[in-house]
Formats: sequence, C-alpha cells, structure tokens
Amino acid sequence: MSDITRRGFLKGMAAGAMGLGVASLAGSRNAFAAEGEKAPETVLQAEGAPVINPQRDDFRTCSITDFSKSALFSDWKLGKFTFNHRMVKTSALQLAFLRRNPDEYINYYKRMADGGVQMIWIEDFMDIWASSGGPSFMKQSIDAYDVKGLVDTLHAAGATLGYQFGTMGTALGPMAYTKPFIGDYDTDTVKKWIEDTVNMGVILKENGFDAFELNMAGNNLGQSFLSAGRNNRTDEYGNQSIENRCRFAAEIIQGVKEKCGEDFVVQVLINGVEENDAKIGNNAGNNSIYETIAIAKELEKAGADSLHLRIAPTNEHICQFAGDLYFAARGFEGYTGAGGRFDFDRHFDGLVRGNNYGVGLALDMAAAVKAAVSIPVGCATYNDPAQAPDLFNSYIEEGKIDFLMMNRPFCVDPEYVNKLREGRLDEIAPCTRCLHCFYDAPLDRSNMEHCRVNAANFRAYSQVMPEGFEPLPAETPKKVMVIGGGPAGMEAARIAAQRGHSVKLYERSGSLGGLLIFAEMVKGPHENLGTLRSYLARQQELKGVEVLLGENVTRDQIEKEAADVVILATGGKRPTLGLESTAGTNVLPIEGAMGRSVGEKVVVLGGNAQAMDIALYLMNKGKKVTIVSPSPASDFEKGHSAQMKNYLQGAFFGAGGRFFAGAQINGVGDGCLQFTSDTGVEYEYPCDTVIEALDMLPDTSLIDGLDNAFAVGDCTLPFNIANAIATGNVTARAI
Repeated sequence: MSDITRRGFLKGMAAGAMGLGVASLAGSRNAFAAEGEKAPETVLQAEGAPVINPQRDDFRTCSITDFSKSALFSDWKLGKFTFNHRMVKTSALQLAFLRRNPDEYINYYKRMADGGVQMIWIEDFMDIWASSGGPSFMKQSIDAYDVKGLVDTLHAAGATLGYQFGTMGTALGPMAYTKPFIGDYDTDTVKKWIEDTVNMGVILKENGFDAFELNMAGNNLGQSFLSAGRNNRTDEYGNQSIENRCRFAAEIIQGVKEKCGEDFVVQVLINGVEENDAKIGNNAGNNSIYETIAIAKELEKAGADSLHLRIAPTNEHICQFAGDLYFAARGFEGYTGAGGRFDFDRHFDGLVRGNNYGVGLALDMAAAVKAAVSIPVGCATYNDPAQAPDLFNSYIEEGKIDFLMMNRPFCVDPEYVNKLREGRLDEIAPCTRCLHCFYDAPLDRSNMEHCRVNAANFRAYSQVMPEGFEPLPAETPKKVMVIGGGPAGMEAARIAAQRGHSVKLYERSGSLGGLLIFAEMVKGPHENLGTLRSYLARQQELKGVEVLLGENVTRDQIEKEAADVVILATGGKRPTLGLESTAGTNVLPIEGAMGRSVGEKVVVLGGNAQAMDIALYLMNKGKKVTIVSPSPASDFEKGHSAQMKNYLQGAFFGAGGRFFAGAQINGVGDGCLQFTSDTGVEYEYPCDTVIEALDMLPDTSLIDGLDNAFAVGDCTLPFNIANAIATGNVTARAI
C-alpha cells in the first residue's frame, strides 16, 4: 500500500505545471459586450478543437483603493428606503425554518445584518406552511414560528426586511409538475389567487415586513401568465397581448399597493432570457430579451418598485440562480446536466456573460432591462464583488445595474459587506461554489449537505454545535499542537486559537494548503480554491497561530512537545492495487497524471470525486478517458455535491467519457486494462495509461495510543474538503 504524502503531491504538481500546454487564444465576445472590453485571453483547450466559451483571466482585477468610496458603496433607493451599498441578500431555501429553531433561523440572518447587509429577503417559509393549498392558506401555522422575533431582531440590527413569495407546486395551485398550462383554471380561480396573494402582502406588513417580492420566475405561478408558451388562456389574462400576460402580476401589485400603502415595497422576480436546456436552441414559446423588456415596462407601469432578474433555463431550475454550475467542468464550460452544451455567444440572446468562469452571469441581461425602465433593476447568479471588484463596480458606476442579489457569499461569510467596505479582501471567507449548501440538511441533520467553508452553517444549535454559530471561549487555555497544514489542520488551528488556546501548526511541506494546491491545479479557478487556501493561511496570522513549515513531525517530537492536545490532520493513505506497467500501458498514481507521461487513451481507476476531477482535467487536454471503478454506481463521484455531480457528469458523458461501475480489476495487458464488468463480461480495454485514484484510507498511526489526541480530515474519515473543514472546526470547539 502506497502512502502519497503532501510532499509527493507537490513534486507531482511541479512536473504537471511543466506539461499543461496552456494556449493563448483570441476570440470575440457577443454583440452585447461592453465597448473596449478585452477579448478572452487564456484557456485550456485541446489543440485543434473549436473554441467554445473561452474563459478570460483578467476579470478578477481590483484597482479600487478605497472601497468605501466606490460605486459598490454608493447610495441607492428602493421605495422609501435608502441603502449605502449595492449588495442585497436574496432569498434562498433555509431549512432551519422547518427545524423550527428560532435561535438558528434568526441568528443565521442576524449575523448578516451585523456584518453590514442592509436589505434582506427572507425565503418563502409561509408557502411551505401552506402546502395543502386553498384560500385559507395564510391562516395556517404562522404562530408556530417566531416571526415577530425574526422581524424585530433584524430591524434592531439595522436591516430592512422583505419576504419572497412563490408558488412552485404549492399553496395557490400546481405548477409545471402537474399542469404545465395556466389555461386549465377558470377566471374566478385566477381572481381568487390574486386576492389571496394581496392578502398575504397585508399579513406580511402586519407582521412587520417592509417589502414583498413576487417570484414570477422559474416555473412559478406568475411565470405561467408571463410566459409566451405556457399561457394558453383565452380570457383577459391570456396570451393575446403583453398587457394581458402581465395582468395577473399587475393586479397583484396594484392590490398590494392599495391595501398596504405606496411605501410598502413590491419587487418582482422575473426570468431574464428563457433558454431551452433540454433541447438546446429550440426556444418556441420562450421569452426573448425583447419580450422581457416589454414585460418589465408593464410591471413598472403597474407600480412595481424594483425588478430582480435571473437567467432562465427552462428545465434545470437550479441554474436559474446557480448558473455557474455550467462552468464547473474546466474546459467544458456550457455543458448542462443533460449533456448538451450552450454557446454563450449565441444562446440566451448572447446576454449570458459566459467568459468569466460563471461570475456575474446575468449582468448584461440586467443591463439590457435597466436601459428600458426607470425603477431599480438587480440580478442574481453568483455575484461576488470580492472575487472581481472592478467588474461589478464598473456595472454599477456606469448605471447598468442598481443592486446585486447575493446569497452564497453571505452564507459563507456573514461579515462580507463590512470586510469589503474596509478593503479586507484577504479576510473574506470565499464561496467555493461547490453547491453542498443547496439541499441544506435534513431535519435530523444526518447525512448532511452543508457549506464547505463555513462549518457552522446548518450545524449551529445541533448536537455537534449546541453553542450556535460562534465558538465559545475556552474555559482553560491549552497548549495545542496541530500536525498538518491542509484545510482540516488550518481550520482546527484557526478555531482553537480563536477560543484562546496557544496553537502551533506543523506542516511537512514548505507551504500551507495540503491537497487544496493539487485540487486547484486540477479543477482550475472556478471553485476559488486558491482563494480558500490564502484565506485559511491568512487566518493563522490573524488568530496568532505559530506556523512551522518543513516539519516532518515524529512520535518522539510529539512526546517532547508535551502539548495538552494534539490534532492530527496529515491526510489519508492512497491505496494501490499493485498493478505493474507493461510495454504498452503505463500505471501511474493520481499525482502522476499532472505530468507529461500520460498517453492518449486513459483509464482512471476509482469512482470518487477526485477520479472525476482528474478525468475531466485530462479530457480537457484532449485525452480519451474512461473511468473504471470497483465501487458500485451509487458511489460515483462520492464527495461532490448532488448538483455538482449532475453537471460534471453532463460534461464527462457529453464530451465522450465512459464509466464502468462494480468492476473487478484483473490486470494490465500490453496496451489494455483487463477487468470484468458488473455483468460478468471480461474486457481488454484499450489504453496506454492507467491512473489509480482509489478511495483514500484513514491513517492515524502517528497518534495511536496517545491521550488527548484527535484526528481530523482525511486521516480519520477520507471524503472531501467540506468534511475536512467541518471535522477540524467541530474538534477544535470541543477541546
């Protein structure tokens, strides 16, 4: 069994850097690109292949010397409210409401308000209460939740509070899942929906909310009326004109304003440009930018205070607000979960900003609508000014957009706004866009999806973190020795030092980061792993952790140090099947895949997240790659989030990859891998390279038998970055 150390990985990466073959490419942005914008510059691309969605490297620039005086921190008005920065918390499903723990769901938002977020939109938890539907839905279990505590707490923290209402399959009537066309309902039913929604606005105002957002995007009820294709009505709410299609929304806006007063803000969320992601390019019945602009004008005329836009693929709902998933597979940007591929210069009317690794996708779309109306316009889909300050600042400065709807960056770092205002970019915990957060956690918090970077999200006030989001000061400061400077070790050291312990962090290599370094080289810049590494390293300085590099810690050294607590974070062991290279097929460990010795036909052994990442990396270099895994198909891509799996697999299979699960590996032939499939068929599969990327095994041998010693990350439970950070955080809270 081989033990691939961090030093070995670094050595392999050095070799890999020499063989990347990065090419400089020139191409044009779509016709809606800003004047004077540079063409895309650097992209990893197979030689001779057509360049689709080339990515630029210069969009992350920051020329701002004082953020507090930048356009990002300029004043703007929403109804009667004035805000002094342009970043707004958009609503997003937060299952803390279902867990009915006010400490959790109130403090989740309070931290953001304390961190500088001034406008907060709460997700539609009252729609969840009302899943049985019917006209009395607003009279259901509102008292089961501490709405007053939520509203009063956020107001006291200085936030303005809005509530988003949507009807995706619940409350007011079934949507696309059961009845895709709105013509199935009579006019009296439609008028009752309008009345009920207006009354909901009244109840929200009575409960202290300042604003009401109507979710008329996605497959929600309101979108059915606005849609060119789903609206098959023949009455005054029908598809005969833009006015008729907008009448449902207009009457709700007007009714809310009449009953709640002009000062009660009404914002409308609508699809920007609709695009068929199931059958790419077949857009009959989908709204173009011209129809969206016409709809926006009608909504303004009806009295809407602001508009919120997002990109609008019609099949995969997740990409309406997390369209950066299209950029998850390096070099295969634009692939959908179904294996089709968008060309962002042509699809979405050329208005999806598809050359920035998924950053600010909807900016150009929002700018087109902003130019046609006088009310504020904002957009969603991975807006993160800390990652690209000049890009977002310029759109606001030039009047192309009024506000940025943001969720994941605030979820990761609730102090985001204050840190950005003060120019402390290196102290902002970055969203790595892994989408572990999307499904939140089940009610019992077992088998959790959770934030990769902020381990407190969705764990606070649970059995593992009863104290809540912030760790408590240590009752007795201790001398803590952390061995290993990867994400688990750095997080453990950060939390231990924050609690008041005296912490020394030992790292075998010459730099902090561990496998984050390798992961960034394989995955590319999309997941901000380099930023995460820098953030965690900076935290060691800020928290007073003593970092010792080049230290290969031994058992004798541990005993000599005589620390009160030892935390082991040295990673796991990479197993090997003991396969030997032949004249026609070279066998390499996973880190060897970064070098020059990889042939044209490659088999990756292993079905975990790292196997998929290295497979896509090699496919992007023009290799023909097949994944063969001894594990069952249910374990394919183990370690990636559910959503990430869908889009990486879409790219993998769409670009020609093959996958065999449950295989028995028999050996390496001269130019082939010999294995038996799960159906009992024997293969001599042609390949000139086999890469072993099997699941890591735990390795706690360095501390076995020691008292007051704990293992975190891959050395105790090999899985992924999220698990590494979480185990480091929870362990440091407990010592």
